Amino acid sequence: MTEQQIRAVVEQVLRQLQQEGKPQALPKQEASGDALPDIMAVDLRRQYLVEHPHDQAAFLAMKERTPARIGVGHAGARYRTETMLRFQADHAAAQDAVFSDVPDEFLQQMGWTAFQTTCENREEFLTRPDKGRVFSADTLQKIKAAVPAGTQVVLYVADGLSSSAVHANAANILPVILEGLRGAGLKVNDPFFVRFGRVATQDQIGEATGADVVCVLLGERPGLVTAESMSAYIAYRPTVGMAESRRTVLANIHRGGTPAVEAGAHIVDLIQLMLEKKASGTDLPI
Repeated sequence: MTEQQIRAVVEQVLRQLQQEGKPQALPKQEASGDALPDIMAVDLRRQYLVEHPHDQAAFLAMKERTPARIGVGHAGARYRTETMLRFQADHAAAQDAVFSDVPDEFLQQMGWTAFQTTCENREEFLTRPDKGRVFSADTLQKIKAAVPAGTQVVLYVADGLSSSAVHANAANILPVILEGLRGAGLKVNDPFFVRFGRVATQDQIGEATGADVVCVLLGERPGLVTAESMSAYIAYRPTVGMAESRRTVLANIHRGGTPAVEAGAHIVDLIQLMLEKKASGTDLPI
């Protein structure tokens, strides 16, 4: 089949999916030229593709609690075309999140100074996790110089394994954290960005700056549910080589999990508790 014929088949399938009786149809929009309805716009929690269900309402109520691919129906022994297209689209989004860099334009928009770990490029970042945990001596000195003396909380963003998570959440979560911490009278730095950074970068940063608390907002490894999940790793006076149990983690920050604004408020509470108890991770009484 030619590309034009394949496009016509896909377009026909997507149009058929809008027929009456589907729990959630694709957004109604006319295809014009190369444009097709966006299959990613469908909320999997509200989609049910089983024909002639015994109790569709009960199944949809169950699906509200999980984005798992259940109730997707079948065509003979195979998945439906829509299910396969969505799977491939979600897989592509996950790959893009891992292999793409946060654009320089976004860094400028956020007003971030960027620092880079000892990784030379993204391929090295993915294959050498150890190099994504450390900075060169020169870079570490620049980070130290960028954090004012007496800073109690160092806050920064790292791309981690999802550039999409940074792009989707940073602009919403940072203002909440900064306003909350500064409103509580705490001295916090202007956030910066670490490219090719992993969680343990906070250990070197903690030692270099002498801050009481270091919080990194990091893009998490994407899956087929979302490629935009961010986590906050927070540690009280982190040190190089410390046990992972000393970190407090707030995960699943994205629009389908914990919203960025809500997560930001919770992070402020956690940091204040750490400063009060002088502990983090499993040592922090909650």
